[in-house]
Amino acid sequence: MKLDALGDWVRTAYSMNVTPEMDGQEITLMGWVQEIRDLGGIRFVILQDREGTIQITIPKKKVSLEVLSKSDTLQKRFSIGVKGTVKKTNMTPRGIEVMPNEIKIFSTATEQLPIDITGKTPALIEARLDARALDLCQEQNLAVFKIQHHALAAIRDFLFEKGFLEIHTPRIIASATEGGAALFTMDYFGEKAFLAQSPQLYKEQLVMSLEKVFEVGPFFRAEASHTRRHLSEFVSVDIEQAFTDAKGVMELLEHTIQHACKVVNEKCSNELALLKHKVEVPTLPFKQLTYDEVLRDLKKKGVEVPWGEDIPTEAFRVLGKRYPHFYFITDWPTHSKAFYIKPREDKPELCEGFDLMWRWIELVSGGTRIADKALLVNRLKEQGLNPEAFKYHLQAFDYGMPPHAGWAIGLERLTMILTGKKNIREVTLYPRDRSRLTP
Repeated sequence: MKLDALGDWVRTAYSMNVTPEMDGQEITLMGWVQEIRDLGGIRFVILQDREGTIQITIPKKKVSLEVLSKSDTLQKRFSIGVKGTVKKTNMTPRGIEVMPNEIKIFSTATEQLPIDITGKTPALIEARLDARALDLCQEQNLAVFKIQHHALAAIRDFLFEKGFLEIHTPRIIASATEGGAALFTMDYFGEKAFLAQSPQLYKEQLVMSLEKVFEVGPFFRAEASHTRRHLSEFVSVDIEQAFTDAKGVMELLEHTIQHACKVVNEKCSNELALLKHKVEVPTLPFKQLTYDEVLRDLKKKGVEVPWGEDIPTEAFRVLGKRYPHFYFITDWPTHSKAFYIKPREDKPELCEGFDLMWRWIELVSGGTRIADKALLVNRLKEQGLNPEAFKYHLQAFDYGMPPHAGWAIGLERLTMILTGKKNIREVTLYPRDRSRLTP
């Protein structure tokens, strides 16, 4: 088959921009063939683009021989352009169709596609991920990532409005950010290096100059976990702010989440309808529970968690039924949190760290940071970490480290909440986990 060149063709409308009020107008559409229905004397081609679908109606006795010949060769996922006339009709859900005057075929596709792009025949998640470039063409997946886009844009805009500056920190680092063994190692010109788990140490240092900073970017954790909410490479939305504490950044976080939910509701009504999901704009302030209160709540439900231990997933599931919205857990045992979280001055066994939960999913972790060098060195030692490995970070504390606090949102987990998806791989373009390195 001879393919057509784009030539001087320029798209004049996306599918969803075409309305009955455009009856009689000439337009140029570009996209992919989603479905073809042939009823003998008439052929319907459903054209899909980024914004949705539109029906191309081809009455075989009324179109040119060239248009008819081109339409005879069309198959699913062919990339095409259509010049045609908008026609108002009662025969389609949106009240419009396009009568083609000219069709260009830009590229073809294999006849046997690995998954059904219409989504009418469901495929297993692994089969979908193996053919991810095609899987992402499904309308539901387009909806997911448009929602993610608008949520992230809302967060960025909100933080800009609050005076935060966007930063970009290194992904190749010389020492662990969080401590622990969940690190990917790499050779860096003969030296051992790691992929960053978070921007934590850098963003803390940057509050000494820029005061209010945030970063959106990928980070890496070599965790063996293989669950529906863990990834080896994930996107984190991190903030750090000088001259504030946990209380201050918790209030900022509440408003950030509320704003993101509000914007998604306003801008993504079509996408939410397609996903059959509703996003509730949360009321403020969010409920706050202390770690001790959580343990007492769980005990009443017959779930015992020894004091000082992390709360297991099954216990969180029980808690999520009692608190089915956003809520904070505060006053964690100091030893259970990262070395840079500040212990409470009145009760050093507890710290000024917090988690923001949505039902049973941990969405955000944050807290007041340690600004005192001597205390930070002690905390490193308590957690079995060598202060020498953090000498460049500790050095910054000799230059006037201010009181500061921050948090980090997992973007994929936030997207799960906003879209109703149950598996984090469905809200990740190309997921990386323990068992998947391709495509």
